Amino acid sequence: MTDRTYSLVIRAALGVFAGLGLRIDVRGAEHLPSTGGAVLASNHVGFLDFLFVGLVGREQGRFVRFLAKQGVFTPPVVGHAMRAMGHVAVDRAHGEVALRHAVARAGAGEVVGIFPEATISHSWELRPFRPGAAAVATWCTVPLVPVAVWGSQRLLTVGGRFSLRRGAAVTIVVGEPLTPAPDADPYAVTEQLRDRLDTLLGEAIATHPDQPRDDADRWWLPASRGGTAPDPEEGLRLDEEGMRRTDLAAEARNRRSRKRSRVRRWSLTGPSAQ
Repeated sequence: MTDRTYSLVIRAALGVFAGLGLRIDVRGAEHLPSTGGAVLASNHVGFLDFLFVGLVGREQGRFVRFLAKQGVFTPPVVGHAMRAMGHVAVDRAHGEVALRHAVARAGAGEVVGIFPEATISHSWELRPFRPGAAAVATWCTVPLVPVAVWGSQRLLTVGGRFSLRRGAAVTIVVGEPLTPAPDADPYAVTEQLRDRLDTLLGEAIATHPDQPRDDADRWWLPASRGGTAPDPEEGLRLDEEGMRRTDLAAEARNRRSRKRSRVRRWSLTGPSAQ
């Protein structure tokens, strides 16, 4: 991993954000320790969330190593950059491998970023959490820092929604860390984490400076707040459909990759090797 690559990517992202005139408000970054291992656990509403959560690390002079789905590492240029920045690929069929890498990073004093919902929430409200973030923090006895991101869904998110409209606001609120004991139950810690994140997300939404321009622009608000996003039950159904499509696409890519590998081996060794 090279922090030089990470620094270049951050500068490029900040340049794009400045070009779009984004109004980014990061509050509570001091809750992330400036040294030592830690886990940042965030809600997930848009494809750019890792960039905004990464700004929390930047405020404290830290680089955040994110767990991200395997598909993000597939495109050659993006995949190379993700690996160079020390991010960890997650194969949902073998999630324990990514967790072992996360434990190694946190145990070595790195900051690990995890989205406990495991996918973008179509309802914009919190999905059920997976215990990975709490497990890493518990096993490594490092702070578990909750982060709420709001507004990033207006830039790029599920359903093909994206906008280059200038001046959008993105709110990032960082809460006080949980400090689980080494013998704590990761599932119990996960419930505590979800409660804290629910409170932080409510704060981020309530203090967000932007409001929908008209009824057609209410799509980025949760149904519980007068928006037209799916309610949590319908959102969960859409989330699961999206994950199934992602898994099927990953399986198809793996099949194509294995086929290309067989063809290359045959072209190098000839039919006698078959």
